[in-house]
Amino acid sequence: MTDHFSFETAPFNELSATEQSQWRDALQLQPAAPGSMLLQPGSAPEHLLIVRSGHVQLEEDGHVHVLTAGECFHWRALLTGLNHASAQALDAVQLWLLPKATAMQALASNPRFGAKVFASVAGHLAEDQERDHNREMMSLMLVKVKDAYLQKPIYVDGQQDIVSVCQVMSAQKASHALVRDESHGALRIGMFTTTDLREALLKNRAPSALLVRDVARFDLISLPPEAELFEALLVMLRHRIHRVLVKDGDTILGVLSQLDLMSFMSNHSHLITLQVEQAHSITELQSAALQVDDSLKMLQRGGMRIEIISKLVSELNSQIFARLWALLAPPDLLQNSCLLVMGSEGRSEQILKTDQDNALLLRDGFDCPDLNRITAQFSAALLSFGYPPCPGHIMVTNPLWCQPLTAFRQTIGQWLYGSEPEGKMNLAIFMDARAVAGDAALLANARSHALSMAVGSDTYLARMASAIDQFAEPSSSWWSRLAVLGSREPETFDLKKIGTFPIVHGTRALALQYRLEPLGTAERLQALAQLQVLPFELVRDLTETLRMLMALKLRNNLRQLSLGQPISNLVELSSLGKLDRDQLTDALTIIRQFKQFIRVHYRLES
Repeated sequence: MTDHFSFETAPFNELSATEQSQWRDALQLQPAAPGSMLLQPGSAPEHLLIVRSGHVQLEEDGHVHVLTAGECFHWRALLTGLNHASAQALDAVQLWLLPKATAMQALASNPRFGAKVFASVAGHLAEDQERDHNREMMSLMLVKVKDAYLQKPIYVDGQQDIVSVCQVMSAQKASHALVRDESHGALRIGMFTTTDLREALLKNRAPSALLVRDVARFDLISLPPEAELFEALLVMLRHRIHRVLVKDGDTILGVLSQLDLMSFMSNHSHLITLQVEQAHSITELQSAALQVDDSLKMLQRGGMRIEIISKLVSELNSQIFARLWALLAPPDLLQNSCLLVMGSEGRSEQILKTDQDNALLLRDGFDCPDLNRITAQFSAALLSFGYPPCPGHIMVTNPLWCQPLTAFRQTIGQWLYGSEPEGKMNLAIFMDARAVAGDAALLANARSHALSMAVGSDTYLARMASAIDQFAEPSSSWWSRLAVLGSREPETFDLKKIGTFPIVHGTRALALQYRLEPLGTAERLQALAQLQVLPFELVRDLTETLRMLMALKLRNNLRQLSLGQPISNLVELSSLGKLDRDQLTDALTIIRQFKQFIRVHYRLES
């Protein structure tokens, strides 16, 4: 049966006679019934899949492709180590299955075959611009090695024993070290890795008696900084290595690992995560934090959906906040506190860096004499990372938002039953809180207390919900001009106050009333639909409206940045095309409908 496999089409026509023979021995034929699932996202790839007959529907990153005889899939999964796609047989299908090892060996040993495979992958990615990691992988053909994430070289002396070298590597959280050795009359540079350590442990000598120069490898391969990442990947595959030196002449600039290279191909944001984890100082963490907006721009240009961008950015921000807190706070403070983010950050709806909405809950009875200094350093560092202070001072430096648990529970009661007008909004802000570091049980306790006190308090819920009307809608004449935009004077629209705020806040009030656990607005809306509090049709329209407004805000903010303007929620209608203006008109109609629902639900007009 394997003789029926055709090696006449690209890229298989680049395989040598020996490689074709190896493929014939390894190929397996597998039938699939109509409707059966051939791939599931998140699975570890084991084979290259090639359609022999029938039709396969492949869905990846929101795009659907129908594959026919001779087409193969799963190359990207084999290269990155994780499958992101789902595949289903549309009719009776027969698949060729080629083991991963055989496929990767062909890539490593046959440059022409490898080049055609990567060109094929890039061609498919050019058609799919829904997700940014696709765009990043396509850009692999042009990106230079110097632009990738290079690990700083860590040097050890060749006469050091293996145990001391491992101590250095452990302290630096590194999996390798460069070895300087002059025992042969001239300086040579080698590399010691965790793989070499495994081999050393199999020797008959104790690790403390083994010199690192005796087990390190000195036949290192290097590339210039101007080499393309594509070339670096082929070099790694061809030589079966996981790291290459990047050298400018005789100067070693750093080490490019296969893991970092693959991460760049699959998701550039993973590199920021890696830098955050390895940051040992505020300066190093700042370097990672300042890359978030650039990564966001790449995701937006690549066409990634706004809800995915916001969750990804919020996750990156959370890791940055947690790492910064770990760098500043002593261990006892870490164990006896809970660092919170709130507002859009808490709801995972943050996009570009905006206000520092954060707080700190402390365990009752715990005292930290340096707390004020530490919280001040935390806020100052975030400012240097590009996160501006909160105008309302909802930050850890404000004693109101930095309290022991019992005192904070009392504050919640004051917000509920006190006369201060800001109380209802403070509680609303807190109900979006999410723990990013420390003991999350402290937040759970305070949140449960707030829910138990608020539920049943119709007066408070009505006062809280009434905030949907705190920002006036556009005048009727402005509303009628929106679609045609005939006025000479520049008209602006506040995407937050008039757009997203009524949706977010009205949903938040309902979530508090019905004791809903989700923090995200879209998730809260879905939960309200499941409880039949809101009609499914309205939930669908509100969700689409929220995402449209968030996407419009992102585009507008990026435009403001490119023009050197301060970031704001105001969009000039003259900068919008007709499609955006039409969508904004429809959005305002849906927002009005939802606001009317809230007014009736809480009897605000009685």
